[in-house]
Amino acid sequence: MLEKSNNIFANVSEILSKQPDARASIIGSQAYKNIKGVVQFYQTKYGVIVATSIRGLPFSNDKCKEDIFAYHIHSGNRCEGNKNDLFADAMAHYNPNNCNHPKHAGDLLPLMGNQGYAFSVFFTDRFKVRDVIGKTIIIHSGVDDFTTQPAGNSGAKIACGVIY
Repeated sequence: MLEKSNNIFANVSEILSKQPDARASIIGSQAYKNIKGVVQFYQTKYGVIVATSIRGLPFSNDKCKEDIFAYHIHSGNRCEGNKNDLFADAMAHYNPNNCNHPKHAGDLLPLMGNQGYAFSVFFTDRFKVRDVIGKTIIIHSGVDDFTTQPAGNSGAKIACGVIY
């Protein structure tokens, strides 16, 4: 496995300099309209590199308060909803294997806020890019507890994008 990892990680900057295989433009809900960003997906031989850049996240100057946001791929194909859930059409976490949370294919690493900004690059084998095209990606208002079923008690959906 080390040989695979070294090969992938040695080429990350080269991979990220190319056009992604899919992407999502993230926009905030009405209450979080300053949230904007992009998520890019790069298929490799051994998995998917997910690169995320977000700005406008809510934050606190209190260094003891968490600015951590749950982040998931959802099974719906629209960032629309109703007055109770503005992104209800994003539906539930993408979970083609019917696993318990946090083993859904759509369970991603949390976004670590930094004065309203977040940047993340990680590698996953939970899905292939072709499997998530047309799905939604959601940023939640709270941190995922990685325990509570079915979605980690992650809070409201505050931003959304469709993967294309």
